[in-house]
Amino acid sequence: MASGIFNSTYYGKDYRAGAALLRARRPYLFKNAVTGLGLVVCVAGIYTYTLRAVGQEDFSDVKVPDAPAQSQSQKK
Repeated sequence: MASGIFNSTYYGKDYRAGAALLRARRPYLFKNAVTGLGLVVCVAGIYTYTLRAVGQEDFSDVKVPDAPAQSQSQKK
């Protein structure tokens, strides 16, 4: 009555990766690590660029009113 993960020969009874799984993953380890590192660098670059671009904005072109606008009911 074994089901789920126990049907696989890649995992042991203690849910740890077996030797067969480690051997199957070995050829992809380097390429996956390089791809992951590339994604992290890309996301960090976009994040840094965005923060620097927003941080340079001084909002000098935005006109701030002196007093709050009054609604029509308060003017009467």
